[in-house]
Amino acid sequence: MPFLFLDRLTKHFGAHVAVDGLSLAVEQGEFVALLGPSGCGKTTTLQMIAGFAAPTSGAITLEGKDLLAVRPSQRGLGIVFQSYALFPHMTAAENVAFGLEMQGVGRDERLKRVTETLALVGLSAFAERYPRKMSGGQQQRVALARALVIRPRILLLDEPLSNLDAKLREEMQIELRQIQRTVGTTTILVTHDQAEAMALSDRIVVMNQGRVEQIGPPHETYERPATPFVASFLGKTNQLEAEISGDGGGAVLRGEGPGASWPVAPHFSGRVVLSVRPEKIGFGPAADGGLPGTVRTRIFQGNHWLYQIDTAGGVVTVIRQNSGESMPAEGEAVSLVWNAADMSVRAGGASA
Repeated sequence: MPFLFLDRLTKHFGAHVAVDGLSLAVEQGEFVALLGPSGCGKTTTLQMIAGFAAPTSGAITLEGKDLLAVRPSQRGLGIVFQSYALFPHMTAAENVAFGLEMQGVGRDERLKRVTETLALVGLSAFAERYPRKMSGGQQQRVALARALVIRPRILLLDEPLSNLDAKLREEMQIELRQIQRTVGTTTILVTHDQAEAMALSDRIVVMNQGRVEQIGPPHETYERPATPFVASFLGKTNQLEAEISGDGGGAVLRGEGPGASWPVAPHFSGRVVLSVRPEKIGFGPAADGGLPGTVRTRIFQGNHWLYQIDTAGGVVTVIRQNSGESMPAEGEAVSLVWNAADMSVRAGGASA
């Protein structure tokens, strides 16, 4: 039996269906990210787990017991909000100790646990500092420490890094993942940031319009998107119309441009759409049988080059790492090549 189980969870707000039959099994110690655009139902799902919103239907069990029958304050969950929600009149140590006081933990035990948890998040030297005297990253650590100090069965994170600048957000992603691994607390993160979800989680739950589009490890979900929505939302992707020709085991995918062909699974036939990530595409000689094109745009972005290539099948985005080698210039004719294993193919709107 899974540690946490959401069983056909549904939430209506009047005629609007915010969450539509969501089922998810979370194992103990796992880090799961609920990922999707605004309005997809991810925050509502988190609120139902926390007890801030009641499901219209469905069930939530924790260690086999009905979580919906337990008052929110008794569920043993740690929560970090987007705004951090720190008490401005309390020091960092007092903020962290607050939950323990509410639980009736004795003074000596409170002091011990607060000291240990502040050390865990790297804030031992800031115990007596007030939130207004702390940076955004430091406030985020205090909020995390306050959630962890009560030793929650599940840690719920609601867009906890969204108020930080890009550099600090990246640093905090690394720290948050290390802390979660050290403590081993089962964690559910709500985010709209694809890079954040992939960096932090063991599994990603991609949501769209209240429904789950795909659940899987970050690498697998990115490399093998189950739906067109996942392919487009989880990073950049190219989608090209093509047509299958050939029969038996030797089926070949022929693109719109002359000479563009790749082997595909034999169960496809007729018109299809192929998806391939920009970083999987390289430049090769025309004799290699790639897709001919012309460089429309070339943008240098430090560690990589971003290209837009005009082809007979449409504009193709290409990302090439900056290895110091000479790269094609704008207006130059190129041939785009990629491995068949690096693309996904769908027919009739279904994913393969």
